[in-house]
Amino acid sequence: MNMTAIAIVAICAWALVSIVESAKDKSKKKLSSKETDAYKAEIAELKERVSVLEKIVTDERYDLKKQFADLESDRVA
Repeated sequence: MNMTAIAIVAICAWALVSIVESAKDKSKKKLSSKETDAYKAEIAELKERVSVLEKIVTDERYDLKKQFADLESDRVA
């Protein structure tokens, strides 16, 4: 019985070590320069879009247009 328990523990430990090592290998995977450049370009594009949206939302006319739209929807309802 003790040998069976030792064998089961050894198999579980081996499986756990294998899983951890494969996870480490996957996390060490480097991106190619083409992928890195694509990600950088996408991030730059998203930053530009966020900047434009911030300008629109903080604009005084945006709030005024929203208020007019709210009044219009109240009148329709």
